[in-house]
Amino acid sequence: MTEAELYTLYKGVYVPSYLHPPESLRYYEDFSFRPDDILIVTYPKSTTWMQEIVPLIMSGGDPASIETLHNWVRVPWLEESLACTLNLEERPSPRMFSTHFRYNMMPPSFYEVKPKLQVIYIMRNPKDVFTSAFHYFGITTFMVKPGPLSEFLQKFLDGKAFGSWFDHVKSWLSAEDKERIMYISYEELSKQDLKDSVTRIAQFLEKSLDTEVIEKIADRCLFKNMKKNSMSNYSAVPKEFMDQTKSEFLRKVAGDWKNLLTAAEAEHFDAVYKDKMKDVKYKFVWD
Repeated sequence: MTEAELYTLYKGVYVPSYLHPPESLRYYEDFSFRPDDILIVTYPKSTTWMQEIVPLIMSGGDPASIETLHNWVRVPWLEESLACTLNLEERPSPRMFSTHFRYNMMPPSFYEVKPKLQVIYIMRNPKDVFTSAFHYFGITTFMVKPGPLSEFLQKFLDGKAFGSWFDHVKSWLSAEDKERIMYISYEELSKQDLKDSVTRIAQFLEKSLDTEVIEKIADRCLFKNMKKNSMSNYSAVPKEFMDQTKSEFLRKVAGDWKNLLTAAEAEHFDAVYKDKMKDVKYKFVWD
């Protein structure tokens, strides 16, 4: 199928029509946030880990929610079609949601709710985001096939894959009311002490947990352990939508771009990154 048949243009960003039919986008626009909602925000291919960590923190370490609910149910994407069917208005507080949309694409109630809800914004080395997207586009039937790597690389850098990674990150880094936003990266979770990251997230969410619970959550959320969770590894998705015999949904965390990009492609990526992010003051872990 062509891009025109598979994608919908929404506020300047091409999104897969299968996941974002008109009714789900209307639901998203009209969604009413509560002051104590928790929102996980990422550019695509950066969300699953936090959908494991946050529910465990909020449950005090009780693994029931991550063992009995698929991650797209326990922390659903508000803009996707499934959200319309989950009766989110009836969920007890605090509710947990996800979104892939930019700051300026949030529904009106997001800016209006008082006091401000808590937002966790996860960033990931864009080279690894690109690598993950390249494999993901290749195993799904509702996304345009990536085609030759060099061609997909240019699409990604131009923001044609799912909007611009650069614009997404910059929109949230320049968001108002930053005191309600926690910025964290995949690299902090993977390369540094995961227990420290879990502790900081718990503190941000004002959830008091003892050291033993923090350690159990951190161990449960090690990437190798999360990959084994059938509620999180997308093994339940039918093959006609996502064929994981071609590539696993949860593959690797950091640095896999080195196995995909040539030295010249990585250099080109770096040049575009340097130009696009030249005015950004935030210190990224991968810089």
